[in-house]
Amino acid sequence: MGSRYPHSSGERSDLTDRVVRVNRVSKVVKGGRKFSFSALIVVGDMNGRVGAGIGKAKEVTEAIRKGMDVAKRNMITVPMVGTTIPHEVRLKWGAARIMLKPAAPGTGVISGGAMRAVIETAGIKDILTKSHGTNNPINTVRATLAALQQLRTAQQIAELRGKEVEQIVGKRLAAAYRRQESGGKGPAANGAEPTPVETK
Repeated sequence: MGSRYPHSSGERSDLTDRVVRVNRVSKVVKGGRKFSFSALIVVGDMNGRVGAGIGKAKEVTEAIRKGMDVAKRNMITVPMVGTTIPHEVRLKWGAARIMLKPAAPGTGVISGGAMRAVIETAGIKDILTKSHGTNNPINTVRATLAALQQLRTAQQIAELRGKEVEQIVGKRLAAAYRRQESGGKGPAANGAEPTPVETK
């Protein structure tokens, strides 16, 4: 039982939350059965921040509220290049094995199930994904978040290695990165190298 569509909480207008799954749990006691609910919630600002949480309560609405609170406390920042991710990531988390791969603009989110909820609430518009192994949404969400945490931009890698961005990705890609950081205002605004045609 779950939903792909945003769930309005009324608390923070800048955050979008999605109910990935609501599970009913029954406990057999002396007088009969006691029912409770657990809800898996994904929260994101559609601009590079996303988190997930599990809430448990005797009522569905209370379980969703608790899950949202946990998700907001555990949000991570996802580095992005335009509308996609900087590089490919493969990760194994328990029985879940996932792959995230950058895609060209206009590709869209090629994903399904719990992975789609995490990616869309993070604000990623173009990506290719694949999930192997378990179809447990909890493990899939945790694996997706762990994979997103492993992403690094070219600038971060260059700083770790003590090099310039041009030495890591080349002049053309470095110019594209600068253009993206400056809001796409052209080569003059971001200090990009002139093209071979301009130097003649």
